[in-house]
Amino acid sequence: MYSKIRIKELRPINVEGGYLIDGFPSMGFASAIATESMIQTSQFSVAGIIDSDNFPTISVVKEGKPNYPTRIFINDDLKVSIFLSYLTIHESLHRTIARTMLKWAKKQKIELVVSSVAVKSLGGLGGMVAVGNTESAREKLKKSGLKILQHGTIPGIPGVLLNEGSITNQDVIVVLFQTDGTGPDFRSSAELCMGIAKLIPGTSCDIPLLQKEAEKAELAIKETDEETRNIKDSIYR
Repeated sequence: MYSKIRIKELRPINVEGGYLIDGFPSMGFASAIATESMIQTSQFSVAGIIDSDNFPTISVVKEGKPNYPTRIFINDDLKVSIFLSYLTIHESLHRTIARTMLKWAKKQKIELVVSSVAVKSLGGLGGMVAVGNTESAREKLKKSGLKILQHGTIPGIPGVLLNEGSITNQDVIVVLFQTDGTGPDFRSSAELCMGIAKLIPGTSCDIPLLQKEAEKAELAIKETDEETRNIKDSIYR
């Protein structure tokens, strides 16, 4: 399935030399919940929308205002951008989403793309592990102190980002964190937030507030997923 992904910037964006965080829930909800929590606990504002004719048709109402379910958030001071989606994107669109993200990163002269994936087991490694796709990305990993994954498989959008980013010489790091996949896993969300903070200077995590926001984020994201399930079934049949 081919689908054009449209990005509309709502205001001037300057994140040159900065960072892009992938907040698409390509494998489960945990990464999107953690990213949404980070937005709520830091100084991010909406700077753009992401849309496609193949996305489920839905508006997410927050504080009385309608919102596109997939948006770009920016922290101007830190030069950090986040692609956040409340939609669980169909597998057929993962490659297109990743390529769109990399194209936008190149346009904005992003230094590092950070993605994440939740796994049920880290093979006894414990904590978090990560993988970089270029020599410079791996050097950033070493400096961060995160454990480096030596063998494994990265699925979904994060996997495409690693592969295609290595071809275009775009630094990409994917953080793997452990979760049991049940309920709002505050520990996993907090660990992921702290892992990203090690990679992106200036970011920090307010853990008590993160726990509160993670619970609200999970409810909102899962509600959106349930509301769009029938729509997605009709689109992708």
